[in-house]
Amino acid sequence: MPNRAKMAEANRDVKSMFYFQLKSELWKLFAKKRSYMGFSMFLLAQLLIVLIFRYSNAQQSILRSVSRAGFHGERYLSMLTIATVMVTVLAYTLLPLYVALVGGDFVSKEVEDGTLRMILCRPISRVRLLCVKWLAGFVFACVLVLSLGAFALMFCAIWFPTTGGLFIVIPGQGLAVYEMADGLKHYALAHLFLVAKASTILSLAFMFSCFDMKPAAATVLALSLILIDRILMELPYFQDLQHWFLGNYLNTWQMMFAERIPWWRTGESLSVMIGASLTFVVIGATAFQVRDIKS
Repeated sequence: MPNRAKMAEANRDVKSMFYFQLKSELWKLFAKKRSYMGFSMFLLAQLLIVLIFRYSNAQQSILRSVSRAGFHGERYLSMLTIATVMVTVLAYTLLPLYVALVGGDFVSKEVEDGTLRMILCRPISRVRLLCVKWLAGFVFACVLVLSLGAFALMFCAIWFPTTGGLFIVIPGQGLAVYEMADGLKHYALAHLFLVAKASTILSLAFMFSCFDMKPAAATVLALSLILIDRILMELPYFQDLQHWFLGNYLNTWQMMFAERIPWWRTGESLSVMIGASLTFVVIGATAFQVRDIKS
């Protein structure tokens, strides 16, 4: 009995220390000014997009698309339709950039600032340190994605009707039309799967950060691989090889807007992204474990 009590107390100490370290990493992450670049650029880009939609002829393109599909155009020129267009554009462009920027900083920046050796003087293993850092990055990715969706709705609610419905063109799936309540459900579900995309890209940059390189190099390498994968996937001659490209699975979140969600394909894509993230973290941890940081 005394041994069990000691073991239980030791487990509580380990858990409390882990939570303390995670809190410390989150504090460091959100205390950095560069961590807020993504939020700032999202705000700026979304503001510009919604103003251009509101005060130019750009919204006429949406009205024509809705009318050609046989629906009443004005009803679907709504807050939710414009917000979905904004999220789709930014999920392909700015989101990968800013999650890669944060992921590439985690270890390389500590080395560059000269704080890594001081951190490892504490009784903590390198693997545990990396796990805490990755979890902090995952929390950041969740906050960034949810902010992207929330900011989009907030700006669109100011200049566009909050009633009506959602009209969206899904790549490879066709059109989807929903009333506002159902559209919001699909919108929220899509953002949950968008977190998986952000976490996978963050894990790739995190892996390079564990190697002996500068933070900028880790970020550029991660983004370059994502871009190369995207270019190869878009080539019409490689249509039969789509299942080999990571980008084919990263954009599964768009399937959440389909009337009949292909859950089997969605589950497959989610498994691939989780497996890829785990592989990236394991490779990075292995490289970091054998790395000499004393010299």
